[in-house]
Amino acid sequence: QIRQFSNVPILILTAMTDDEDKLRGFERGADDYLTKPFNLQELKARIKALLRRAAPSADALSAGGIVTIGHITVDFNRRQAFRSGVPADLATKEFDLLAAFIRKPGVIFTREDLMREVWLNNSEDSDAAIAAADIRTVDVHIRRLREKIELDPANPQRIMTRWKIGYYFEA
Repeated sequence: QIRQFSNVPILILTAMTDDEDKLRGFERGADDYLTKPFNLQELKARIKALLRRAAPSADALSAGGIVTIGHITVDFNRRQAFRSGVPADLATKEFDLLAAFIRKPGVIFTREDLMREVWLNNSEDSDAAIAAADIRTVDVHIRRLREKIELDPANPQRIMTRWKIGYYFEA
């Protein structure tokens, strides 16, 4: 059922060791299968491998391709985003924010980082410009972006807040 709406990696962790059980798990959409007893280091390695494969590829991002993460699809060539297949009418800076997050999933951006990356295009004079800017504009744009791409903006699943630090994208 998960595969009907998501490509999230699925690892089955079970005591069922029969080959038929393993095949049934893969046929139903599992990406990996690990039987008990298991080595904790192996489990961690398998999880990291699954997450690595699930992250948007650098090739897709650099080529301006289409990236889908859960219910969010981004077409970098057309600068369009979709929530569950429905176009999300993003303003220019909202799209730039989403693109910055998707290019670096899991990386925590401070407000200053986002100002530099999205508003100032990493210019050399960015520190002086940030000092003169209203840094809270980042919060307003994040709120608006969440309203447009999150399924439940009050409980975001993708654009996350790290309290007193900044924001990050949960892939």
